Amino acid sequence: MGGVEKMKYVVVTSGVVSGLGNGVAASSIGAVLKACGLRVTFIKTDPYLNTDSRTMSPSENGEVFVLDDGSEVGIDLGNYERFLDVELTGDNNITAGKIYQVLNMSFSLQPPTWASSYPFSRTWYVLVRFLQHVLDKERRGDYLGKTVQVIPHITDAIQEWIERVALIPVDGREGRPEVCIVELGGTIGDIESRPFMEALSQFSYRAEHNNFCLVHVSLVPVIDIVGEQKTKPTQCSVQSLRELGLKPNLLACRSTTPLNKNVKEKLSQSCHVPDDCIISLNNVPNIWHVPSLLIDQKCHEAIMGILGLARLTVEPKLDAWMNIARTCDQLLAPVRIAVVVEKYTNVSNAYQSILEAMLHASVVCQRRLVVDWVPASDLDVETANESPDLHEKAWGLLKGADGVLVPGGCGHGGVGGKILAAKYARENNVPYLGICLGMQVAIIEFARSVLGLKDANSTEFDAGTRYPCLIEMPEVTVAAAFLWTFACSECINTDSKMQACVGSRRTFFRTMDCKSAKLYGSVNYTDERHRRRYEVNPDMVGELESAGVEFVGTDETGDRMEILELPWHPYFVGVQFHPEFRSRPGKPSPLFTGLIAASSGLLDAGMLQSPAGLENGNGPVSMKVASGASGGGYANASGLEEGLLGLHVSGAALAH
Repeated sequence: MGGVEKMKYVVVTSGVVSGLGNGVAASSIGAVLKACGLRVTFIKTDPYLNTDSRTMSPSENGEVFVLDDGSEVGIDLGNYERFLDVELTGDNNITAGKIYQVLNMSFSLQPPTWASSYPFSRTWYVLVRFLQHVLDKERRGDYLGKTVQVIPHITDAIQEWIERVALIPVDGREGRPEVCIVELGGTIGDIESRPFMEALSQFSYRAEHNNFCLVHVSLVPVIDIVGEQKTKPTQCSVQSLRELGLKPNLLACRSTTPLNKNVKEKLSQSCHVPDDCIISLNNVPNIWHVPSLLIDQKCHEAIMGILGLARLTVEPKLDAWMNIARTCDQLLAPVRIAVVVEKYTNVSNAYQSILEAMLHASVVCQRRLVVDWVPASDLDVETANESPDLHEKAWGLLKGADGVLVPGGCGHGGVGGKILAAKYARENNVPYLGICLGMQVAIIEFARSVLGLKDANSTEFDAGTRYPCLIEMPEVTVAAAFLWTFACSECINTDSKMQACVGSRRTFFRTMDCKSAKLYGSVNYTDERHRRRYEVNPDMVGELESAGVEFVGTDETGDRMEILELPWHPYFVGVQFHPEFRSRPGKPSPLFTGLIAASSGLLDAGMLQSPAGLENGNGPVSMKVASGASGGGYANASGLEEGLLGLHVSGAALAH
């Protein structure tokens, strides 16, 4: 757009309780500002002591989202990328650990006795790294004799990080962004967030007038007995915000229904925020409606006015975006996918990107997505003896599905059930997509059932197996006190190892005559994001191929197998990478589109066509699809349609 001389900052904070959806609110604000012609970037600040999300359990923080540069971050950065179709880096995520992170690893404080075992060893390690950055500067004399304190030295470091990263483009174009949206993780009042709050308070003056806008996301609950919207939680939250030196310019109020006029007036008076700057974030059918919800309430005009951008922008154009949202609402013809997992089925966002990718693909295929979460261990024979009802229910869900998806994971838990799911899909011609571990269990199953190698296994599960189909990647290095994928409790020990293959890697197609290559548009290669430690044993590739497995994609050396297919099967695909991380609304992952299309009976050789204008690399698939009827985007395992109960959940909470 041009014309914006100084960087503009929109800071999004959250009050009352966590999980209100300030990540989706921030993403939606970014989408609206982008639609107004502005170039937007994001920074997420997380006050926790971890340096990143690598070792954090999805049961507490949702999925670990992987960026192109290999950074492992929280799910909010996934929302940012999906809503704005940008590519972020690890620098777009600030944690307390990073602020204090060591610049050189020469520091060698010996941990006390209490820190000799995990998790205390990890905590001590992080704290040492926190101190190192500041202590290095103190030793060099950078502070010129001043007493080194949280204020100003830590708060200055936070502000300098924001200013530096805000200038880095994330949309693939030259030149700096014009607006930086900064989301503060956690909730106002958290002890660990105090340095960040103080830094932002100082930053509101440092950024100067008309360059700083604070949006506070808060809760306006409805008490069932009273039946009215209550403003006191938001009032108290704003009061806490002011005590920390910050005054909100806009209030974004989460509620089940639109805010009543009298509620807005009361909030305006008590919080000193104009009526037209109080935005209702009420429940919507799917999160893609949130940008439109903001536009309808002229949220963009309020932000433009505060930032002095009113004359430099255009009216937001979200026609294509809203077409996707409306299409999702109108889908009727269902497609049922069984997702076989072992952990975190009670956590709504532990598989957020998997859900989003399936939803993106189902919209393209004009099908209403119905997800059945199948506990993998319930498929095992042992469960049939111990809990026959659970065993019968799990197999009923699997056999009632139109397609099967086994996502990534780690550890021994549920592996037997996942192998059985792959076997069922292979033998019954049920469309199957295996991601990372999902591909690996498919190889184990094939080796056991087709090659007759009954003891075939991965060295991850049986280090002494006679037939190692999958082996640890040779470049994996020991990193004590680190957890493996999904913070698996089985991996918490001093011998844990860090993944060697993480981030964007290039996969080359060995043939164009395969479903995967055609779905990607008959290109020579695709770039996808990885997060793994184990690979197909090169010594067994020939034996597997001679029995019918076709490895259609490899790395640049040709030695590392990345994509497998069973050519006679309607759709049986396994990949070592995670295609869900690069799926976007309107540009779904080709492999997820293939799964949904095959599960809907829409995929055949004549329906795969090269997307117009698609060059080598990862891109959206263009397909001929039968028009489904139209009614709600996502349903849970019982088939009951659910609305958006929380802005952080796409469609509905995960079913148990």
